[in-house]
Amino acid sequence: MVTSEMYRQPQAFRQHVTLLNCFVLESDLMRIAQRCLLVWCLAWSVWPTGAVAQTAQFNGTQVIVHALGEVRHANDEALLTLLVEEQDKDKSAAASRVNLKMKQGMEIVRREDPSAYLKTRAYYTFPVYPEQAVPNGPRNPQPVAWRVGQHLDVTTKKLTGLPKLVATTQRTLALSSLNFGLSEAALKNLDEQRILAAYAHLRERTRAIAKAMDRSLGDATVVSVELDGAGEGPHPLSAMMGKTTMRAADIPAAVEEPSFEPGETMVQMRLIARILFK
Repeated sequence: MVTSEMYRQPQAFRQHVTLLNCFVLESDLMRIAQRCLLVWCLAWSVWPTGAVAQTAQFNGTQVIVHALGEVRHANDEALLTLLVEEQDKDKSAAASRVNLKMKQGMEIVRREDPSAYLKTRAYYTFPVYPEQAVPNGPRNPQPVAWRVGQHLDVTTKKLTGLPKLVATTQRTLALSSLNFGLSEAALKNLDEQRILAAYAHLRERTRAIAKAMDRSLGDATVVSVELDGAGEGPHPLSAMMGKTTMRAADIPAAVEEPSFEPGETMVQMRLIARILFK
């Protein structure tokens, strides 16, 4: 209690105020401590149940099993890359011939296969320098010619007409590469088969693991499964040719039809399972 005597004695008054501040601070700390204790009690009341459930869930021997599902399917799509390349002392003349031949080649492809998907790419122009330097010549020699070229990617599902398409196009464009594979629609249809094959392989490996552990297959419980589509395997046929420069004098009157075999493609599905043996 503050009295008039305290006002007359400054030292006593200051001590009283200090005691009041300490009491207020102590009260705040007590309230904070009570709140922390309440939160800790609530967390403790929930945590043991989850911990016990998790312990009971994984009470046993865990085994990580890798499985692989493989499915083979006949290729239903072809990707061919056509190329035109010209070389001339006049850069404009070389570019003009390349542009004309590419236009003619695209018209041929569309006429032979209207459903084909076309994509032009890699248009290039670069100088050609002499192979041997001239003695006492300039340090920066001038180009003796210009080389111009362009690529055309053609995706087609018309495999029966592919030999005729290639032979007809080769009168104007050169065939740079040819690959067979599966279309996007075929891959989607094979997705279920890949998953079934992967699970069948998982059952085989789990049965073998249970036998090695002297357990029965009924003691195994699948805890989690991760699926990873591995995509396509290597293309069975890939005809790769180097760059070929085709000039007007090199174009034959007719080209014999080539022979192709699309073959098959193997698609895979990887599976990782966590199995619990009780």
